[in-house]
Amino acid sequence: MSVAEIKKRLSKMNVRQRRAIRTFLIDLETEPKVGTVAWKREMARRIDEMKAGNFYTMDEVRALIDQRRR
Repeated sequence: MSVAEIKKRLSKMNVRQRRAIRTFLIDLETEPKVGTVAWKREMARRIDEMKAGNFYTMDEVRALIDQRRR
C-alpha cells in the first residue's frame, strides 16, 4: 500500500478513528520496544518514580479527565 493510498483511507475515517491512528503512530515513535535495553531503562525509571511517590491515583486521573471534557 502506498503512502497516497494510506492518506486516502485516513481522509475517509471519522475523528475517533483518526485519533486512534495518531496515538498509535506517536507511540511507535516514542515508546521503546518491549524487552530492549531502552525499554528496561524506561521501566526502571518509571518504577523509581512510583516508589518516590511521583504518580497519580485513579481518582486524580478521573478528575483530570473530567476537567478536559468540560
